[in-house]
Amino acid sequence: MNFWPLKFRETSDGSMLFCDDAGGFFKADHGFLDRYAADELSAADLAFLKEGGHGFDRELDVHWTSFAYRWARRQFKPQEMNYVILVPTLRCNLTCGYCQVSRAPENARGFDWSHETLEGVLSFVDGLQGPDIKIEFQGGEPLLRIDLLEAVRNFCREKFARPQFIVCTNLQTLDARAWAFLDAEDTLISTSLDGDRMTHERQRTHDNKVTDTFFRNLETAVSRYPEGKISTLPTVDIANPPDLEGLLDNYERYGIRSVYLRPINHQGFARKLDQGNNVLARWNRLHSEFIDLLIARNHRTGRFMEEYYFSQCLKRVLRLDADNHVDIRNPNFFASDHIVIDHDGRFYPTDEARMLSRIGRIDLSIGDVRTGIDRATVNLLDSGAFNHFDPDCIHCAYQPFCGTDVIDDISRYGRIDLPRPDTWFCGRHLSLFDKVFEVLYRKDAPARASVAAWLGVNTWDDSMAPVHS
Repeated sequence: MNFWPLKFRETSDGSMLFCDDAGGFFKADHGFLDRYAADELSAADLAFLKEGGHGFDRELDVHWTSFAYRWARRQFKPQEMNYVILVPTLRCNLTCGYCQVSRAPENARGFDWSHETLEGVLSFVDGLQGPDIKIEFQGGEPLLRIDLLEAVRNFCREKFARPQFIVCTNLQTLDARAWAFLDAEDTLISTSLDGDRMTHERQRTHDNKVTDTFFRNLETAVSRYPEGKISTLPTVDIANPPDLEGLLDNYERYGIRSVYLRPINHQGFARKLDQGNNVLARWNRLHSEFIDLLIARNHRTGRFMEEYYFSQCLKRVLRLDADNHVDIRNPNFFASDHIVIDHDGRFYPTDEARMLSRIGRIDLSIGDVRTGIDRATVNLLDSGAFNHFDPDCIHCAYQPFCGTDVIDDISRYGRIDLPRPDTWFCGRHLSLFDKVFEVLYRKDAPARASVAAWLGVNTWDDSMAPVHS
């Protein structure tokens, strides 16, 4: 019998996790590793590998075909452009210390779309095919230019059968026109809520009255709109993190069950913040503790909350097509199904890429609305957009589930060829997937209940987390 190559990693309980290139996985002891390395697998070993889809008798038999199918389904395939992030203005009415986009002051000039840029944006959108489009308005504070948002939405509603709009807003200044815009069923709201009131004020609003306005508007939005229309996320300063239980209390108070716990990004004004030493290790520890807190809390209350990115990584391990989040796509081609258009009409492959250009670190623009997309630059970026041949990734047990982040590497290190384990992206995702598999193999009722809820299944049992003894 033939079997597919296995990659392995020691787990926190001392056993070994084995994964094949299609994402099939199981746990075994060091004895199996010794037999595998010495090419002395027993009959029981071979039977287990074949039954688990890790082996085959001959090419093109059902086991071979199944493996090829699973491997192919894990690869992200280029799709038609259907997600456009628009930045109609860089001006903002807050001065958050961790701002990653390097916003402009509210009364600044020259940081909004011109009439010609608006026409160029609409012309670009008009060239997109298909019935679906998702438009995300970012800034700055996009509601400062509600007229531009209205122009784009009106155009898209005429052009596409199923348009959807997301407004990323700080909820600070909302007049009747803004509320009317947000009232539409096809329009969602994304905002920031950094935990309890004290943390939110310290990091974002800096003033008691401004904080009152935010929470008053958030409460109005929650009471005004159905569940699911509003999403919020906290940005966590690892040097001064919020009380995590208090953060969850506040989110649950507003009916929000999904928390995307984000570290301060290494972009914009946030690059200047001193968060101390060993930031990555401290972040990984805090995030792991947060998952444990969620599991215990969910079991205690019976009201299941999730950490969004952890849930995405969990689904990425167990499902073949769970690649909605770009960080865990592989390959992660640029300017494929999504693109960013900045306040000056320039295209960027990601929001982080425009931030790097904004601070003058490197120009990662890929054309503009007047000249079109610069495919030569896109192709250059795409050369690092997959992990299949990386000399470190090919030996990693988590390679089938993970992706790449060329832009973050450029931001942090000014290069993309560092050894993977030396990068923030790799260090963060090794810890994340360690935690995913730790939780998957836990046998206690609280962990199993949360895993089932996060995956959207009725129950979770041992059969979904195989062990070879």
